[in-house]
Amino acid sequence: MHYRTMLRSACLVGFLVVGGSVLHGEIIEQIIVKVNGEIMTKTDLENRQIAALRQSGQQVDPKADDAQLKRMLDQVTPQLLVNAVDEMLLVQRGRELGYKMADDQFNSVLDSIKKDNKIESDEQFQAALKAENMTLSDLRRSLERQMIISRVQQNEVMSKIAVTDEEARAYYDSHRAEFTSSPTVTLREIFINVPGDGATINVARDEQARERVNAVRQRALNGESFEKLVADASDAASKANGGLIGPLSAGDLSPDLQKLLASMKPGDITPPLRTPRGYQLLKLEAASTAETKSFDEAREEISNKVFTDKRRDEFEKYLTKLRSQAIIEWKNADVKKAYDQGLTQPRTAAES
Repeated sequence: MHYRTMLRSACLVGFLVVGGSVLHGEIIEQIIVKVNGEIMTKTDLENRQIAALRQSGQQVDPKADDAQLKRMLDQVTPQLLVNAVDEMLLVQRGRELGYKMADDQFNSVLDSIKKDNKIESDEQFQAALKAENMTLSDLRRSLERQMIISRVQQNEVMSKIAVTDEEARAYYDSHRAEFTSSPTVTLREIFINVPGDGATINVARDEQARERVNAVRQRALNGESFEKLVADASDAASKANGGLIGPLSAGDLSPDLQKLLASMKPGDITPPLRTPRGYQLLKLEAASTAETKSFDEAREEISNKVFTDKRRDEFEKYLTKLRSQAIIEWKNADVKKAYDQGLTQPRTAAES
């Protein structure tokens, strides 16, 4: 059976077969792959596919045709298979190292889950498990696998990674833009609306609005509070906030406005600016120039970035080593092909 059709039987997982046939009248689970003797079944894969589709926001329509199902599965299955096999390898390695979840650890995690979800009684907790189609044993197995994988990552990979000063300096020198802030401006506006449809200009109304904005500007130049003038005269929604706009990245402004503001100092007011809907006055409240953090100021941020990159690379090398040492036996050629495709795809940040 091609993997694109597996979801069709997701609601009938009790009626699975091996090789498309029933053996001696018994219903046998179909094995997809063996990893060092540990099996992943067709049902395991289907459950992962459904969960992946739900997580991506896609709904599994029972009436979906083969073409639609194929497109949906082609998107998620290759990387899903790689993740599933890698998870098996990591858990197996953790068990070799003697990692397991003790009762007190499990109880502590349970208490945190209940607290985070505001679950106050065992009855509520059992109902929550039932809603997720899980038993307490299922939950423990899932949590233990997560714990084992985390400990393997920490002890086998992350604990062996260090960021040297030379690496940090090299990253800083080649990524200086990451540590440079953009110039910003903070403005206050007064907007005088010109009534109309916005497509044609009513000369009389335009002249009235222009006279009004010039009068408001003169009052501001004479020393009246700009914020008070906003309250008295502005037609903009920013009136409720004293006309405040920003901080804005200077690069997001039009070239003409950037040029105008560059010639101003805080407290200066622009000439009336014609917009499609009326006239605008802008007061420059504050402006900042582009600033680059020094290496020392950015040292912790640099270390985190370099460590993240190294962790991703070293973890992938570690997984490649585990795969090369494993005995992986595929029982379905189409699924094996999808797995091989997944190995060529880059992992997302969440999967790394």
